[in-house]
Amino acid sequence: MTARRMRLFDAADPLPLSAGGTLAPVDVSYATYGELAPERDNVVFIAHALTGDAEATQWWPTMVGPGRPVDTDRFFVVCANLLGGCRGTTGPSSTNPASGRAWGLDFPLISVADLVTVHRRLLAHLGIERLYAAVGGSLGGMQVLQWAADAPGQIERAVLVAASARLSTQNIALSAVARQAILRDPDFHDGRYLDHGVVPADGLAVARMLGHINYVSEPGLEAKFGRARRGTPGFGIDFEVESYLEHQASTFVDRFDALSYLYLSRLLDYFDPFADDGFASRIGETRFQLVSFDTDWRFTTTHSESIEKELRRAGVDVERHEIASTWGHDSFLLDPPGYLDLVRRFLSDTAKETHE
Repeated sequence: MTARRMRLFDAADPLPLSAGGTLAPVDVSYATYGELAPERDNVVFIAHALTGDAEATQWWPTMVGPGRPVDTDRFFVVCANLLGGCRGTTGPSSTNPASGRAWGLDFPLISVADLVTVHRRLLAHLGIERLYAAVGGSLGGMQVLQWAADAPGQIERAVLVAASARLSTQNIALSAVARQAILRDPDFHDGRYLDHGVVPADGLAVARMLGHINYVSEPGLEAKFGRARRGTPGFGIDFEVESYLEHQASTFVDRFDALSYLYLSRLLDYFDPFADDGFASRIGETRFQLVSFDTDWRFTTTHSESIEKELRRAGVDVERHEIASTWGHDSFLLDPPGYLDLVRRFLSDTAKETHE
């Protein structure tokens, strides 16, 4: 389904930000799939990761669609582009009403909690009070975790795949390098590149290359490329893995915005919900499924273990699984053996009986 746009906050009713202050206007791009049941009890929210969008059946076809674990023949599925994004929802490249120019770096820093506030307002506008489930991978899972505490009881089942509740020092360091590639690109112009009719394409491309290495794994790259070469020695593209990274970079630059990359990657660094001692205790009756992958070196299984520990300490119903996969962090978008069946079972009517 083609995404639609809706204004959720305006000058008379601005978005309150978790760090203080407000933001307006806020438009949201969202898509829905399937039919809403008369009782409105079949709603599943898909929370996307760093560079996703509202078109969930396109970027997550293994998970969302007819006959998939999030079965659009059974569920009414809602997916919205994130606040701070660049796929139809208000972000740093949107127009600042005070200046008539793009916000640029004047856009406020935002948090995962702010993303959730926007999601919840969207549901209210759609007349939906409660979610049968919320499902998210990576940053999407972090949004689901935050949501469960911010609106106790609104989510019945929460699926967090390849997610984290606290980035490691290495995670932060790698993201810092990616952002610096953008910030140091001469075409960045202190965030005013749109005024100059350019984009920091080189910096964004390097950021994507580095980020993408985070998303795959050494065994996966070895299996796919090994040391295969094109036979052109020098400083250009020779090894096939170099060609792969160049392709990933060029397609990314065509579809994503550098400012959105800065803002959304930065909010990941600051996400640390369990630093609030009362966070887990606010979750209430939401049941959790945590899934990690054994070759994911961005968010290793220890990240899921930490979430499980905090949830269990608060008496939250939680199950955790580690899946064997060759493809690292990106496994959440694919179909390693056993993964999708776990999610399908958790979302089934008999999930609670099976878990117990």
